[in-house]
Amino acid sequence: MVRNKALSRILSFVLWMLSSLLCKTVRIRFVNKAFFSSEGGSASGGEKTNNGNYVVAFWHGSMLMGWYIHRPKRKRRVSALVSQSPDGEILSSLLNRWNYTMIRGSGHIGGKEAVQLMIDAVVDGSSLCITPDGSTGPRHIMKMGAVRVAQQAGVPLILSGIAVKRKKILKSWDQFEIPFPWTEACVCYSDPLTIDAYLEGAALDRVLEKCQSQMSALQQQAEELLEQQ
Repeated sequence: MVRNKALSRILSFVLWMLSSLLCKTVRIRFVNKAFFSSEGGSASGGEKTNNGNYVVAFWHGSMLMGWYIHRPKRKRRVSALVSQSPDGEILSSLLNRWNYTMIRGSGHIGGKEAVQLMIDAVVDGSSLCITPDGSTGPRHIMKMGAVRVAQQAGVPLILSGIAVKRKKILKSWDQFEIPFPWTEACVCYSDPLTIDAYLEGAALDRVLEKCQSQMSALQQQAEELLEQQ
């Protein structure tokens, strides 16, 4: 047991070190990041927003860069939803070292409880990063969690598309992306979306459909901008 714990700590440290060094080499271009204030933080090193906390969404396959870009800095709290799967354990060890507050759960395991925990965290003053097509897909199909948390916590929802020029794509359901060192990336943000508290049922479903379309458009925009560089 002691050996296993020691090995786990070593592997966690190595994963954090390699991921941090790798992501640090990536040259990132941001589009429409005005919501993120340059005072006390920026979208490349911990966020400070003009109006407090928020929910930011990026696709599951882009989450390595997404988590790195939005990692908390300067005493700001950012929570992260991580599945209770074995892969979630690995991700949790990395995000802990990037100072995220962990929320464990998924649409399949502890889903309702996880949504409430996310709402509670945001109401309590934390921002939230979420992969809306996680944790088992379908890929690039947005679920209701991000919309519902932003609505019930009364904070803006920021959608994003993240594209990387040179990368390794794993043979996983999300086509997980690992950037090559010194490559380029592009991050395109939506304007802050406010979701009315009174919306429910079909009206809320229509909001989700619009968010889905916008996430797809932002991803396409990021990829096209990279091709032009």
